[in-house]
Amino acid sequence: MAQRLHLVFGGELVDPSKTQFKDVDDIHIVGMFPDYASAHDAWKSEAQRTVDNAHMRYFIAHIHRLRDEETEASSTEELG
Repeated sequence: MAQRLHLVFGGELVDPSKTQFKDVDDIHIVGMFPDYASAHDAWKSEAQRTVDNAHMRYFIAHIHRLRDEETEASSTEELG
């Protein structure tokens, strides 16, 4: 069974209605999680912790979607 990895990260946004970070060097990497449920729990915890700052946002990135296991090489592997 393929792993379905998820990355939880966040930081302060320039504008709360957009997704551009104010300072990419200050992005908070919460962690990598083996399934969506545990990633969602981590995301929710961080989102609740920073609820008083309207510019703070946390996201879940579906890392498993970056790699297509059915093809011989993914597009990122072809670059290197």
